[in-house]
Order: sequence, then structure tokens, then C-alpha cells
Amino acid sequence: MHIDNYDFGEIMIDGKTYNSDVIIYKGVVDSSWHRREGHNLSLGDLAPVLDKKPEILVIGTGAEGVMHVPADVVAAIEAKGISVIVKRTGDACDEYNELEGKKNTIAALHLTC
Repeated sequence: MHIDNYDFGEIMIDGKTYNSDVIIYKGVVDSSWHRREGHNLSLGDLAPVLDKKPEILVIGTGAEGVMHVPADVVAAIEAKGISVIVKRTGDACDEYNELEGKKNTIAALHLTC
């Protein structure tokens, strides 16, 4: 899957526009992703991602980087052998596009804030 464009609150993936936070799996976009604590990511928020056992997880923290990704969440994911990349969503989209197809990569992207 390819991210065609990202702007605050909107992302286009393979020609389809989404206006809510997304998780991009190989061949599937889940546009129903929500976090229990809004702008604070927890390990439980990523349970479906971890079940897929990606090599790399790209996390987009929003246009301004408001979504907090605690160090213990990153450490717990890395303990499962998954590389974690945390960036503002615009940069995370670029990173995902560079990695997608080369490795088993999943992106979890917060589109606002």
C-alpha cells in the first residue's frame, strides 16, 4: 500500500481518502483505530498490530507530534523483536513509503494534532 498524500486530518492511501486515524497493514487499511486515552498510546492500543508480527512498526504522532508514545510502550514492542519508528505523521508517512514492500511494515498513524 502506498500513502499518496497526508494533510492534517486527512490521508490518501492507494487513491482512497481517510479522515480518521489509520493502521496500514499489508493490503488493508483499518480506519477505525482509536486509543483508549486519546493522545496517549498504550500497548493495548496496538494489540491487533502486534498480532500481525511486523518487522517494523511506524508510528505517526500527529501533525504537531501531540500523541505521546511512552518509552515503556516502545520497549515492550521492541522486546517482541519489532523495530519501532516514532515520528510526526508527515515524516512517518514518508518513512512508511520508503520501507513498504521491502520489509513487513505496519503503520499506525494519528492524523490530527
